[in-house]
Amino acid sequence: MSTATLTTRITDDVKAAMRSKDKDRLAVLRLITAAIKQIEVDQRITLDDDQVISVLEKMLKQRKDSIEQFSKAGRDELVAQEAAEIEIIQQYLPEQLSEDEISSLIDEAISATSAASMKDMGKVMGLLKPKLAGRADMGKVSQTIKQRLSD
Repeated sequence: MSTATLTTRITDDVKAAMRSKDKDRLAVLRLITAAIKQIEVDQRITLDDDQVISVLEKMLKQRKDSIEQFSKAGRDELVAQEAAEIEIIQQYLPEQLSEDEISSLIDEAISATSAASMKDMGKVMGLLKPKLAGRADMGKVSQTIKQRLSD
């Protein structure tokens, strides 16, 4: 990524989408911008890139949950819309880590914290969260850690 902040990049992409009349992309970018502005106004702060990434992760999780619900209800057109939104949101997140990379980071964290049981899960997650923020599905990471600690 260049020296421009993530917020600046999103704002520039909103302008580009307006110029190219890409309504679908523009709608998602406006949702992202609104979510960022909401937090900035509520907390009277300016979000840095890490905070913006956490907003994007939350939006991603919401859409994945929606896809699950819409699939159960047989609403394929809404599943497709949510999937399209996920694609656009993911463009602003750091590159996702592979399963092997995540697995080795989990192994390192377990040995670094000397985790032996489920009681130590918080320590392991605390160590991993900053490393994996925006780069892995923390729900899957959590499940993997649970499996390793319960063995």
